[in-house]
Amino acid sequence: MRAIAVDEYGAAPALTDVPDPQPGPGQVLITIEAAGMNPMDRNISNGAWKDSMPATFPLVLGADLAGVVEAVGEGAGKFSPGDEVFGQLFITPLGSAGTYAEQVAVTEDAPLARVPPGLDPVVAAALPTAGGTALEIIESLESLEGKIVLIVGAAGGVGSFATQFAANAGAQVIAIARADAADRMRAYGAAETIDYTAVSLPEALWRAHPHGIDALVDVASDADGFAALASLVHPGGTALTTRYVADADALASRSVTGVNFRVSISSGLLERLADALVSGLIVAPPITRIALDDVPAVNGNGHAGGKTVITL
Repeated sequence: MRAIAVDEYGAAPALTDVPDPQPGPGQVLITIEAAGMNPMDRNISNGAWKDSMPATFPLVLGADLAGVVEAVGEGAGKFSPGDEVFGQLFITPLGSAGTYAEQVAVTEDAPLARVPPGLDPVVAAALPTAGGTALEIIESLESLEGKIVLIVGAAGGVGSFATQFAANAGAQVIAIARADAADRMRAYGAAETIDYTAVSLPEALWRAHPHGIDALVDVASDADGFAALASLVHPGGTALTTRYVADADALASRSVTGVNFRVSISSGLLERLADALVSGLIVAPPITRIALDDVPAVNGNGHAGGKTVITL
């Protein structure tokens, strides 16, 4: 089958032929209809987790998918052939269940859920990592009713979902995004938007909110940028980053909870995400659709204005 893979850490992803997967005991074989792209996919192929998680080569990229169960292995009973499923296959060894491919075989106990009626598989494939991260982040914060929440990277995948979940929870959301995304941020429920390319963020925020903010959710800043924005959080608040750059001890010294957040995707979380989308509680961010053949040219460049999904 065709897949996007690397032969070693740091190599350029390439379209290649790999053996067709077969479902072993307790596994399901999924024909992939769509695969969501995430920054972590390229980070994995560059070796970001090589010291903590084993990998197999060729390492097939990708973790998010939506597809149809083609066959089930001996002893597997959770899904049946013909079921439409979506999920996140961030499992070891890395590359063994990559989703930038035509098919994948994986244990039925992986984070998978059925695609509910009315949910486009392409949209479903955009949900797991970005939507799951956003939902877990917002739910991890204490009651947000009336709280000021600053979301940095609000126009991307995680930020788009987090902005909506926070606004739905009653927060006064300040969305940091380019000016061309301001209307979309307001449609998501953001109370304010700030174009980070036009102003010095810390200065602009101090002027607008001299008493500080209750929570920082940052999916974009480096260590220095995060520290500068975390200084806006008042005692008792939370400063959270998905980029593992929070100095928790330094933040604790002024009574701010510092969080280096890592998501834990489950089937239940996926089901709640799908329900929120189908019910209209949230909407998907803009989705750019590309073919498998196009991935080598765009991989690593990202799509700051929402999500990129490979359609097969």
